[in-house]
Amino acid sequence: MDISSKLNPVARALKPSGIREFFGIAASRKGCLSLGVGEPDFSTPSVFSQAGINSIYAGLTGYTANAGLIELRQAIARYTRRFIGVEYDPESEIIITVGASEGIDIALRALCAPGDEILVPEPCFVCYEPLVSLCGGTPVPIQTRIDEEFRLTPEALEAKITPHTKLLILAYPNNPTGGIMEKSDLEALLPIIKKHDLLVLSDEIYGELIYGGAKFCSIASFEGMRERTVVVSGFSKYFAMTGWRLGYVCAPKQISDVIFKIHQYAIMCASTSAQYVALAALDASFRNNFKEVGQMRQTYDTRRKYLVERLNSMGLDCFEPRGAFYAFPSVKITGMDGEKFAYALLDAKNVAVVPGNAFGKSGKDFIRISYAYSMDIIVRALNLIEEFLKGSGCYNK
Repeated sequence: MDISSKLNPVARALKPSGIREFFGIAASRKGCLSLGVGEPDFSTPSVFSQAGINSIYAGLTGYTANAGLIELRQAIARYTRRFIGVEYDPESEIIITVGASEGIDIALRALCAPGDEILVPEPCFVCYEPLVSLCGGTPVPIQTRIDEEFRLTPEALEAKITPHTKLLILAYPNNPTGGIMEKSDLEALLPIIKKHDLLVLSDEIYGELIYGGAKFCSIASFEGMRERTVVVSGFSKYFAMTGWRLGYVCAPKQISDVIFKIHQYAIMCASTSAQYVALAALDASFRNNFKEVGQMRQTYDTRRKYLVERLNSMGLDCFEPRGAFYAFPSVKITGMDGEKFAYALLDAKNVAVVPGNAFGKSGKDFIRISYAYSMDIIVRALNLIEEFLKGSGCYNK
């Protein structure tokens, strides 16, 4: 039997994640020093985790409501009101998901139909374009540039819009670049979005991780944008809860009703114990003014400053990332693209970084470096990268 002919041709044609493909190789190398994984090196604060443990001992191990614990949805509604200044009805406009990843998937399935064009600023996280393709849509990349700090400009947006364009994906703070969109940057996009009647998917998973005095702004907070925006976020990054797999989607009821049906059939509900952990995380954070988040952010900021200064001192052009926990230096000085550089570095120094082309064609001359690692690991890895650069003859230091 020809099994391949029986498979979904779109799914069969998908390329493996460039991140996972590279780190499959790196993981097989003994003693490899990695700056590649986008995962906090902090453990989930014990006061949060204990709530999950307590829920298990209390026998709270059955399904929750499909949309999630109402207490958690109420806490998220309070959080969005505080953090992005947007009100959502916890009964009908908030859905708890299995990570922000599920939230992105089901939002796209609810909004994207065959023939739709979906705008995706690049470089971008690896999931958007494949998920659009699985919906029968056409992902349309919009190249962003290092000299504009990887912001999406009105001119770049307008140039990609056609009669088939339906949705713009905004993912800021950005993975992999660390770029952000400030209030004025978003304001400049509004006339175009409204003129062409576009929907927006705003991936705000790194929203709490902004540095250098900048403030996060959600596009949903602008007049006339709540009704056309789906906000996706979660607890993985700023509460150090990656393994708990918990996220959420906030959307106006007419959109949320459709997203809910997909979630209901595909997932049933998110993990019950994880929901109790998230509820404890929000409750504790409201009481202590998000102390744990602030401490993590301060630690990331220290690492960020050190990393960027070192990269630039080596001759690797790296703009100052002001969000998330990634730097995205150019390696053009070496005469190699990001993929060749990453493999050469891995072979020569056993240090793993992510090739920039994993995040789209516009990332080909870059590498992604995560600073969600201890300062000791960052220092050791950067010393080896500097040795590699000096030994390669790319420049003389």
